[in-house]
Amino acid sequence: MSTAFLLRAASVILCLPTIGFAHAQATAIPQNSVWLEADAKARAIVGKLSLDEKVAQLLNTAPAIPRLDIPAYNWWTESLHGAIGAVPTTNFPEPIGLAATFDAPLIKTVASAISTEVRALHNLGRQTGHLGRIGTGLDTWSPNINIFRDPRWGRGQETYGEDPFLTARIGVAFIQGMQGDNPDLPDVVATPKHYAVHSGPEPSRHTDNIFATKRDLEDTYLPAFRAAIVEGKAGSIMCAYNRVDGEPACGSPMLLTDYLRDAWGFKGYVVSDCDAVVDIYDHHKYAPDAATGVAVALRRGVDSECNNATLGGKAGLGDRYKESLAQGYISVDDIDVALVRLFSARLRNGDLPGLSSRKPNATPVAAIGTADHQALALDTAEKSLVLPKNDGVLPLKPGTRIALVGPLADATRVLRGNYSSAKSAPPVSVADGLKQAMPGSTITLVPFSPSITDGDLVPGAALRTPDGKPGIKAEYYNATAQDQFANKPVLTRTEDSITSRASEFKQVATDHRIVWTGYLVAPETGLYRLALTGVKGEISLNGKPVVVATDYSRWAEPLKLTEVAMTEGERYAVRLQGESGIPAAPAIFWKRVTDNLDRDLAAGAKDADVIVAVVGLTSDLEGEEMPVKVEGFEGGDKTTLDLPADQRAFLEKAKALGKPLVVIAMNGSAIDLSWAKENASAILEAWYPGQSGGRAVGNVLFGKVDPGGRLPLTFYKSVNDLPPFAEYGMEGRTYRYFKGTPVYPFGHGLSYTRFTYTPPVIEPIDGAVENGIKVRTQITNSGQRSGDDIAQLYITPPTFDGAPRIALRGFQRVSLKPGESRAIEFILSPRDLSFVTMAGERALIPGAYQLSVGGGQPGTDKPVQTGAYSISRAVPLPK
Repeated sequence: MSTAFLLRAASVILCLPTIGFAHAQATAIPQNSVWLEADAKARAIVGKLSLDEKVAQLLNTAPAIPRLDIPAYNWWTESLHGAIGAVPTTNFPEPIGLAATFDAPLIKTVASAISTEVRALHNLGRQTGHLGRIGTGLDTWSPNINIFRDPRWGRGQETYGEDPFLTARIGVAFIQGMQGDNPDLPDVVATPKHYAVHSGPEPSRHTDNIFATKRDLEDTYLPAFRAAIVEGKAGSIMCAYNRVDGEPACGSPMLLTDYLRDAWGFKGYVVSDCDAVVDIYDHHKYAPDAATGVAVALRRGVDSECNNATLGGKAGLGDRYKESLAQGYISVDDIDVALVRLFSARLRNGDLPGLSSRKPNATPVAAIGTADHQALALDTAEKSLVLPKNDGVLPLKPGTRIALVGPLADATRVLRGNYSSAKSAPPVSVADGLKQAMPGSTITLVPFSPSITDGDLVPGAALRTPDGKPGIKAEYYNATAQDQFANKPVLTRTEDSITSRASEFKQVATDHRIVWTGYLVAPETGLYRLALTGVKGEISLNGKPVVVATDYSRWAEPLKLTEVAMTEGERYAVRLQGESGIPAAPAIFWKRVTDNLDRDLAAGAKDADVIVAVVGLTSDLEGEEMPVKVEGFEGGDKTTLDLPADQRAFLEKAKALGKPLVVIAMNGSAIDLSWAKENASAILEAWYPGQSGGRAVGNVLFGKVDPGGRLPLTFYKSVNDLPPFAEYGMEGRTYRYFKGTPVYPFGHGLSYTRFTYTPPVIEPIDGAVENGIKVRTQITNSGQRSGDDIAQLYITPPTFDGAPRIALRGFQRVSLKPGESRAIEFILSPRDLSFVTMAGERALIPGAYQLSVGGGQPGTDKPVQTGAYSISRAVPLPK
């Protein structure tokens, strides 16, 4: 080890006491009766704990403390766009689709529904005794409010798009819906993530050292987090993997003290991204060893460490903290500060009893997947759909003969997107959705050739038990020792899929094995691609294996698909086994494909009036740090904006058939739509629309609902139009700083009707613009159909060093009947009117401003009305 490295490591240790003292000073008990009581009770609990008990509570898997009647608790709870847990839950559109609704009140309602299901999952854990597992806590690691600055980022689908203002407003709505009306007594603690300056690339996220300019930090990367804490009152926050200005985000005094605790007054707890604390010493090499690394995180403000080793049940993870204590890097007081915050949260969210103002959580399991939640999922999916182009072919008329083509036409896995539960309501594909929306139309489904997007969960309708009944036989065996299991099952059930239901039953131990036996039956004769994940075993015909899995697959490992010619009604024997603790979920995937696409495409389109092509990506290609490297994709990120090559060639063939072509795009990020813009009759951007996505698409195509969504992203033609992905400077990125011509701009989207606006009336608040302004306009549906428009308010600032072209500062979704008018009002605060200088100073900057209100950005093909105002004096604003 070099002398320089030792000196640098020593400097890390030497600086910790000062940081720890400042941190302690910034976290004085808030003068609020709920917090005072909760903190006092938490302090009493912590005072009774032994050192071993204390350090164990610092991990995401906090074990039970029976002598104090404290149950186990796992802080790892996910509900990005639907709760993830032991039973089927409601799956809403991917967050990028939620953002496309431009409807903050709707997203608050969605989050409230998800919150209800999270609470019900917690109650299920209490009833079965399976608390301590992922998905049983009364907190959630959502929302993801990072800025989608570059379309190559695979996790951008989890965000609310490229704009800080839109992200802040949707993020605050989600947090308020999740936590409920009283953030001091949250229904579920929300955890905005990943704080901060975090948006790829995925393969290097554990070692990246990002230097953002002061302007970009204040203007782009922090506003949504500020809003989440100051306005949304989020009770938790998750720090990111990367370094910022040389400091790990989970050890950054600037982020965790200067901004979070001091400037924003945050009083909740900080959780690390999973293994972000390990990264401090193992990847960033910021600290020389584990004891020093955990000291950096704990003393600089991380209260709860998520560690991926907990997934495998690794013991002794608290020893690093004890070693740090023994070395004098941390004190017991440092541990206690974190634990008081954590136990205070468990008291305030109702996980632990004893708080006088906290009613116990009694949300029944029956509250999951209710009819109201199912209806909300459909409504949200409909409102997320964006119509970038329509030459008049849409909406389709009743009786239209449709050739439904493309690799995603009958796909279901694509609907769920990233960070979603396989245990959700039965998904509705576009094929099924079109049939449901217009049962009188002729819809001919044309199978696609084998593709990298293939693989949908085999539905329960294709499974039979050993005695021929619907479903699959599942036997649950408890572990008796490591890698050993009982000879007799403790539970035998008929399941509707290859899934584990262990968490629903008390008699099934945490460590267990499941054996599934029965048959797979093809609904029609043809060529299929089959794959197994999360299991060992085989599928066979007449004793001859056709699909075999000899090892358990890794998390996010690409499917290993095998082509099998299957015959309708023939029974393929299934014998599979799975075990608890395997990262990949147990499943059988399949896809019906063709061995001659040209032949089938020509035959399917012969008598059609229109060709509907469903193309795009899947979250098995773009997502979180995935072991994927194929053309166009690497490590979870994209390397191009192009559709996969086979889809591009296919669209050209479909166009050549001479029928009107409607392109349905399913994707979590901006893709190159330039070919479709020039060649298709209509384009519908569907994102990853959730469990009811196919029905939503059908309802929009047939005009049962209006496509009122708008793009929360700039759709570029090529990555060549953008700066390098790894560069975090905002120049040349997003609608605010991009100087080129996009294929489709941020905020764009068409309707089946037309809207007009009156010129805005701008009124200073209390007689001075520096106090904020009120903007009034009237919107009229001047068309012949009911429809939705997004009234968008943009400000064009005067020229100054670092100024954006324009900036969104208001939006409202408005539904109007034909001929109906409505007055709408925007109230813009001084912060809404402020901008950021290159020095990173946020202020009201003197000068003349242009303001526009309409259905899109000024300077695009959407008509807008404009007004003007001036700011006479500079007014600095706080961080």
